[in-house]
Amino acid sequence: MTVPHHAQGTRAARHRLRAELAESVPAVLLTDATTVAAELLGNAVRHAAPLPGGTVRLSWRLCTDTTSQVVEIRVTDGGAGATPRIRRVGPDSADGRGLYLVAALAADWGVARDGLGQSVWAKLRHPAGCTA
Repeated sequence: MTVPHHAQGTRAARHRLRAELAESVPAVLLTDATTVAAELLGNAVRHAAPLPGGTVRLSWRLCTDTTSQVVEIRVTDGGAGATPRIRRVGPDSADGRGLYLVAALAADWGVARDGLGQSVWAKLRHPAGCTA
């Protein structure tokens, strides 16, 4: 889904993700997926340029097999000067923990660039220990 590149747009994207996955995934995976989407969308609005038309894109994919469910979340924006990375911050820092949180919740995450800009993606797995 494509939403405006501002806080109200990202809130709408989070609510739609939650509504779409609510009947399909366990509560813990839904909470983690919503948290990761919030962090990635917030970073896109704070640190990256918008896509053409002043937007940011959130997409997700659910894969299920006999042992696990995987939700892949992808946020695409117009890109920033620096590649997104986990920052080291002190205990008194007011921000800077978003990608640390994403990395803690996700089985894997990364950054991809294409002709549109950049996408930051994360794969969340339930149960967390599965490698499927």
